[in-house]
Amino acid sequence: MANAAAAAVGGGFKPWSPAEVEHAFARFEAADPEPKGELDYVDPYTLLVAVVLSAQATDIGVNRATRALFAAAPTPEAMVALGEEGVAQHIRTLGLYRGKAKNVVELSRRLITEHGGTVPADRAALEALPGVGRKTANVVLNIAFQLPTIAVDTHLFRVANRTGLAPGRTPLEVELGLEREIPDRFKLHAHHWLILHGRYVCKALKPDCPRCLISDLCRWPQKSPA
Repeated sequence: MANAAAAAVGGGFKPWSPAEVEHAFARFEAADPEPKGELDYVDPYTLLVAVVLSAQATDIGVNRATRALFAAAPTPEAMVALGEEGVAQHIRTLGLYRGKAKNVVELSRRLITEHGGTVPADRAALEALPGVGRKTANVVLNIAFQLPTIAVDTHLFRVANRTGLAPGRTPLEVELGLEREIPDRFKLHAHHWLILHGRYVCKALKPDCPRCLISDLCRWPQKSPA
């Protein structure tokens, strides 16, 4: 559906003007000035682990699993001591839990040996850790270090394509498109606004267009009237 929307926008729908983009994000800001992610964490390390575990899992499911995991292993040193089997026992309700357990223990070990046990505020260094891709790195940089990165998950990818805001065939294309389109003053919170919008309003199967803050700006031809 996202690719179809991208093709439709590229095939004749009018791109968003800078004024329209400004209006859209001003509305998001007015409705939710300080949007927050929905993963539970206490510091950059636990945030990193939670985001790694969130691949192909819901935030609710991750939060259930990490409650006991972080109580048992709140630091890289404690996570390494817990070991793969110990981590696996805490996260077995999550998909791909054995692979995730291996990644969490190994990234913890790498944080200790390569970064003094702290999470680096650098995308390349983060992406070099096991289980960490660009999206995960962007989430950590944004939330933990207040950098204006844009993490493109499935919800944000859908919204960017469906609305015509920043159509693209890959998450990276969408990310770079949003970076070009979104005014700097909105970039810190932009990915949270768009992810939450996709999760609760511009849903994949039953988008709630009448409740949409940007319905009048949206280019999606199938939207229902407000």
